[in-house]
Amino acid sequence: MNHGFFTIISREEFVERLKVFASLEAETVDLALARDRVLAAGLTASHDWPLLDRSCMDGFAVNARDVFGAGESNPGYLECVASLPIDRLPDITLQPGECARIATGGILPEGADAVVMVEHTQAMEEETVGSTIEIRKSAAPGENVMQRGEDAREGRTALAQGIVMRPQEIGLAAALGFESVELTRRPRVGILSTGDELIEVTGTPRPGQVRDVNSLTLAALVEQAGGVPTRYGIIKDVLPSLSEALERAIDENDLVLLSGGSSIGVRDLTVQAIESMDKAEILAHGVALSPGKPTILGRVGNKPVLGLPGQVTSALVVMHVLILPLVRHLQGDGHAFSETGRAVRKAVLSRNLPSKPGREDYVRIRLETRDGKPDAAHPVLGKSGLLRTIVQAHGLARIPAESEGFYENDLIDVWII
Repeated sequence: MNHGFFTIISREEFVERLKVFASLEAETVDLALARDRVLAAGLTASHDWPLLDRSCMDGFAVNARDVFGAGESNPGYLECVASLPIDRLPDITLQPGECARIATGGILPEGADAVVMVEHTQAMEEETVGSTIEIRKSAAPGENVMQRGEDAREGRTALAQGIVMRPQEIGLAAALGFESVELTRRPRVGILSTGDELIEVTGTPRPGQVRDVNSLTLAALVEQAGGVPTRYGIIKDVLPSLSEALERAIDENDLVLLSGGSSIGVRDLTVQAIESMDKAEILAHGVALSPGKPTILGRVGNKPVLGLPGQVTSALVVMHVLILPLVRHLQGDGHAFSETGRAVRKAVLSRNLPSKPGREDYVRIRLETRDGKPDAAHPVLGKSGLLRTIVQAHGLARIPAESEGFYENDLIDVWII
């Protein structure tokens, strides 16, 4: 049976069909392993943080009223009544006209509401308890002070569900005493390479044969997006073999990628293999991308199955545009498909770049840094089967479907890859 192509859909429509797949369940993970993963449950602070008002600077704890109007030409003078240890609660109360030596992280004593940096002070004699300190800068209440509960309040959400755990979020969780956190599980991604022309990387290709490049490059990209890839090797272009391998991959993974099918007959075989599974349907059979038009989206049960073009550059473009956001989406990242989530650099186009309206073009771009000027964006043109074009590229330029292209010297966005 020849399925042919369904109606080609836009990238936006394709993305909407990817969004129907729900994020995965939660798992408990050691905080040290949480980087770049998504919180499945918000973190509620069990105590204020900081616990008490603490100094942000080395200097002197003061009452802001005592240094009002102080400056280089009109300094104030306070008596230093203590040098406060960083690891103990202060046992003094500042009286008017008094200050106390304090280190970064030290707890402010009663009667103090600000800290004057040591750079803006001068001891009138050898600095000891009881010496006079010249204050050469005024301070507002709360200046250079980390106030109690400023990072987190007891009983309130400190980190919300759905947030991506960057190093700074991990730091806050650690400050609040969380040894482990609930994170959305990393998706398991099965990768099947299809094609009678494929041989193992260790093999010596004869004319008409190529090494299996895609499974390694796709696996590396999946890992980059936080997924856990499994490569299932090379599958021959016969329906029973492909269906058997696909069934196993679907059973063992949350998402399956079939790499190959650059001819119409093999694309048809990929569709047949997907449709031969229980509870399967084809959601999209072609997308208005260049390169990447023959991309297939299927669903088996509640799991996405995607057929990618066999040409390596086409497959990598589809990965960056559609699949890597899907991997993040399955991890619970609510901004996975948002343009704001991409690493983008502005650059000036070095030449005219025409495009055919009706499809989104993704052009490989090599960036050139120029002193005192924006980066130059040099298109790297070539056939989608050539690795050179993607190796030389630093990013992709997206030409919208309604556009006829860009002109030389246009300032464009380059997606860094």
